[in-house]
Amino acid sequence: MSFDLASLGAGGVVIAVLLILSAFSLALIVVKVVQLWPARSGVQMREAALADWAQGNKEKAQNAVTNGKSPADRVMAYAMASLAKGFKGPPLQAELLRRGNEEFARMNGSIRVLELIAMISPLLGLLGTVLGMIQSFQALEMAEGAANASVLAGGIWQALLTTAVGLLVAIPAAVGATLLSARAESAAQMIENAVGRLMLIDENPNAI
Repeated sequence: MSFDLASLGAGGVVIAVLLILSAFSLALIVVKVVQLWPARSGVQMREAALADWAQGNKEKAQNAVTNGKSPADRVMAYAMASLAKGFKGPPLQAELLRRGNEEFARMNGSIRVLELIAMISPLLGLLGTVLGMIQSFQALEMAEGAANASVLAGGIWQALLTTAVGLLVAIPAAVGATLLSARAESAAQMIENAVGRLMLIDENPNAI
């Protein structure tokens, strides 16, 4: 039998739900790529800003990171503004940690949805297969004579179709979630490194 739109229609409600999840996951991947694309940008700019800060050009350093677009730029800009006002010590470190965690949660939040889609799609496909097999055996019970083999074969391939679609939905979602999560974690590490170096340089300008 050929695989076409009519074949998808044979999967019923389960296929419809899986197609909706597929469209949603692909749209979410695009949104997260756009969001996370600049997350690791501005490395050279931050290095230059740290050098300016160490040399005492604090206003120039602040202006540079304030115009940045990455999470590391935003946290670093707050850190520089706070240090310039004399806000130091454990209270500043606690606030920087909070802001860093907030940025990471923003980057990583929707990725959990992709992970959920990757997890439940094969289960939905399996559910569709089980329901399809039940219907196949019910049809087989009602059929007579030579019709049995064709009825059973037709029911089985329709039942297995939902499992295949479930896997086709789950695989891109799982790959997307893994890659996006890795990029978010890398961006979070850049926040930690940038702010940590700033605090060190502020205490000892020769540490750069």
